[in-house]
Amino acid sequence: MIVYITVKSLSQKNKVLNKKEWQLSKAPKSLRSLLIDVVTNHVSQYNARETGVTFVSFLTQGEIDVQGSTGKVGFGAIYNEQKADLEEALDAAIVAFEDGLYKVFINDVEIEQLDAPLVVQERDDIALIRFTMLAGRLW
Repeated sequence: MIVYITVKSLSQKNKVLNKKEWQLSKAPKSLRSLLIDVVTNHVSQYNARETGVTFVSFLTQGEIDVQGSTGKVGFGAIYNEQKADLEEALDAAIVAFEDGLYKVFINDVEIEQLDAPLVVQERDDIALIRFTMLAGRLW
């Protein structure tokens, strides 16, 4: 099943939201199963990434321009070779939702309960909006 996922943090300076086509392993029955599917896929992608430095150690002007538009220019080297723990990632995602650190919308309808029945259809739009805690000092 293919859906479109948009992830946005209210703290990001970049106001452009990019939809990413996402392949779900099956139609989720609840928000919890949707989150488990997405997190499992992300963890497997993260753990499968290549480590080490590439042979070419310079960037072309085109690569600098493309990376600069996203806000970070780098060589793409991965220095931390530690693998992500799936159970920890799943627990963190569920607890963060329960604590209100992010909201989930499917076709502009907020999903508020983790275990309520959920209907997700092919090509639906799923938005994950991450909230940022404000930090400051007391006067």
